[in-house]
Amino acid sequence: MKTYATFREIQHDLQLGTITCQQLVQYHLDNIGKKAHLNAFLSVYEKEALDRAVAVDKKIKEGKAGKLAGLVVGLKDVLAYQDHPLQASSRVLDGFISQFNATAVQRLLDEDAIIIGRQNCDEFAMGSSNENSAFGPVLNDADNTRVPGGSSGGSAVAVQANMCQVSLGSDTGGSVRQPAAFCGLVGLKPTYSRISRFGLVAYGSSFDCIGIFGKSVEDVALVLEVIAGADEADSTVSRIPVPSYSQALTQTNGKSYKVAYIREIDSSEGLQPEIRDAIKTKLDQIKAAGHTVEVIDFPLQEYVLPTYYILATAEASSNLSRYDGVRYGYRSKNVSDLSSLYKKSRSEGFGKEVQRRILLGTFVLSASYYDAYYTKAQKVRRIIREKTKEIFKQYDFIVMPITPTTAFKLGEHTDNPLEMYLADLFSVQANVAGVPAIAVPCGKDNQGLPIGLQLIADDFEESKLLHFSNALLNMN
Repeated sequence: MKTYATFREIQHDLQLGTITCQQLVQYHLDNIGKKAHLNAFLSVYEKEALDRAVAVDKKIKEGKAGKLAGLVVGLKDVLAYQDHPLQASSRVLDGFISQFNATAVQRLLDEDAIIIGRQNCDEFAMGSSNENSAFGPVLNDADNTRVPGGSSGGSAVAVQANMCQVSLGSDTGGSVRQPAAFCGLVGLKPTYSRISRFGLVAYGSSFDCIGIFGKSVEDVALVLEVIAGADEADSTVSRIPVPSYSQALTQTNGKSYKVAYIREIDSSEGLQPEIRDAIKTKLDQIKAAGHTVEVIDFPLQEYVLPTYYILATAEASSNLSRYDGVRYGYRSKNVSDLSSLYKKSRSEGFGKEVQRRILLGTFVLSASYYDAYYTKAQKVRRIIREKTKEIFKQYDFIVMPITPTTAFKLGEHTDNPLEMYLADLFSVQANVAGVPAIAVPCGKDNQGLPIGLQLIADDFEESKLLHFSNALLNMN
């Protein structure tokens, strides 16, 4: 079977009858089998996906199919799918079966998408390389000695290696955009509250966003259109109406945009020269296409990463306190009393990185340090959001790197957590500010590894963001 660039091409052939959903599902299942060494999937729902494909084929023939009929989707192992395992790639949730569907998952099913399996990730979505999973690391299909990025590495590799057409991941500090960059994909983190978080395993509740991986902006826009919007389960989800994102891509408004590039990024010592050059080339193309590009100052850049890690670890410490070995999941057998049950279940069930972040978060929330760290970080976060929003009063987009480097070697940073955290240097600003951001492919480095470019827009400007991203991919 040929590889499809967009879901629209798949829909066209499904309507003509030249392919069937069963054939599509089997094609992806075959690729999962051929590339099992990449460790992208933790569970593959083979029989269920094929049975659903039969039902969707029937709907297509009867003219009753939903707008995602035939779309093969993978789910990061942090999204609830009723009667299926949900572990957040952690031992602490061994044996847990979801009792309900996440809102985003339910909306996919309602439009006849076919869910093919659950995908490996960093444990509890904590990591930048997908090496922290209890089920072992995921390998980058572009180079099996390299990481795919994290925490949604399995979701990225599954799309990269044609194991599914689209994946849903989660983005707390870049966990969709960073692996999208490392794997040469489009990866969207929408505005905080654009998609309901109901059914998403919590890491940092004020940062977490469900994000989308695809090979085209078109596919990402269509999926966002389906899963975005309010529900009755998430009190933080926005009730702003959801526009037709897919139609926005085809509109030719002839408008020229104003694009900002942050001066401080250029002086960053850790930025790989090929990434700097690739982005400058793309900025030149943007200018040549009739848009305005200006270099601006953002003196708060150095405070974004520490602010993120103080607040995200504090929220993680609170959110993960529920995993105590009492109600569900892993329970240590070597216990003598209730206190030892808590301690041993958590120390044996959680991996090292999760333990590290719980400890950091507990420290910044402790009585002696709460005001010095947590309260101060909240104040800085507000300033970062306000200053970021000020940029959008004059400019339509901020263009910046997603990662300081291209995909690094497996094991390269595992002994130095600080180096690993620095991989999030450019991706966390959108999460701290709560604004939408997207990763789009921007060439390759001298080793043939994908480079990603990041576009950031103002709150709920996904239509404009997707439209310009699509234009960006067509610039030469």
